[in-house]
Amino acid sequence: MSGAQYTLTGRLAVALPPEAAFTLFTPRGEERWVAGWRPRFQVKTSDDSAPGTVFETGAHGERTIWVVVEREHGRRVSYARVTPGSRAGTVTVEVDADGQGASTVRVTYGLTALTPEGQGPLREFAEHYPDFLRSWEVEIARHLGSRPPNAAAQS
Repeated sequence: MSGAQYTLTGRLAVALPPEAAFTLFTPRGEERWVAGWRPRFQVKTSDDSAPGTVFETGAHGERTIWVVVEREHGRRVSYARVTPGSRAGTVTVEVDADGQGASTVRVTYGLTALTPEGQGPLREFAEHYPDFLRSWEVEIARHLGSRPPNAAAQS
């Protein structure tokens, strides 16, 4: 089978210093700003971004299994993720200071379609990746009670 594979990287701005911004990209942290994001942990954990932590999500009617594979606390976290019968890969979030008291967040998805049926949704995700990250920026700003960075330029 000839599959589809994508590596997608983009950036977004978060109006928090890196240590605080980092927490928004942990499993429990995303619950604060992602509609419908409800991580389920099979084993109780007090540190949801510790390497080896496993959790599941059910967003958009799809079951996805996640494993934290690497973390530099406050700076970087990488997840392996599998949506059975559709796609698998990694997500890496890197948080850096922007020099003005806020953060620039680099998000990289490396995904491979597991089945022919998974190729279409993966291609669509890749085509709309910049919009996807822009929606993150807007939702995070809403959560923080601020305007998205560059909001005036986008109006």
